[in-house]
Amino acid sequence: MLQIAVVEDEELYLGQMQDFIRRYGEENGEEIEVAIFRDGTEILHHYRPIYDIILLDIEMPGTDGMSTAQEIRKFDSDVVLLFVTNMAQYAIQGYSVGALDFVLKPVNYTTFSLKFKRAISKARQRERGQILLALHEGVKRLDTRQIYYVEVQNRVLHYHTDEGIFSLRGTMQSAEKELEPHHFVRCNHWYLVNLRHVSEIRRDTVLVAGEELEISRRSKTAFLTALTNYMGGAGAQ
Repeated sequence: MLQIAVVEDEELYLGQMQDFIRRYGEENGEEIEVAIFRDGTEILHHYRPIYDIILLDIEMPGTDGMSTAQEIRKFDSDVVLLFVTNMAQYAIQGYSVGALDFVLKPVNYTTFSLKFKRAISKARQRERGQILLALHEGVKRLDTRQIYYVEVQNRVLHYHTDEGIFSLRGTMQSAEKELEPHHFVRCNHWYLVNLRHVSEIRRDTVLVAGEELEISRRSKTAFLTALTNYMGGAGAQ
């Protein structure tokens, strides 16, 4: 299901956006959940990176759309931003915060649907390589490329990443199932390795982002085969 946020202070356009999104979903067989915010301050309050796309009005009282986008980018570098405005010159500034596109008011459905389709496509491209971690302090969105390896200790998973270590309760089986499509393979019972970050094999150990991890006898053949296939195939790109 796609998670969409609409930030718009004018009731007319707010209703129109909701209608257009619902119509698009019905016509294209998309399951879409829409969250409504009437100003920038409202969406920024306890913001969590759970949205695939944010439709954001630029001219709003209080925290305007551009300032809102700048704040969102501090917490969420991946969400697709689509500005809605009646001032094209303001929309151009949106590219400084990584906005995908803008929709000019008054909005017609044909234009909206084309740009919304592009936004969904962009969101799905990013989604393929991302996971959400349900941490004690909130939800963390991670690109799988950021993860070096996953370690399990006493039913707690530790995700070793380029942003540090994130820990949560879980099983290695669940992590393995989620990450297997992204070229993660076990080198032993306790470690699930991102093959992208393997730099060296030393007899019975593997060097992952500078960390030396043991390769168990039981896992060695499968691990080395997976690594060889990865390095020689499209996954290494």
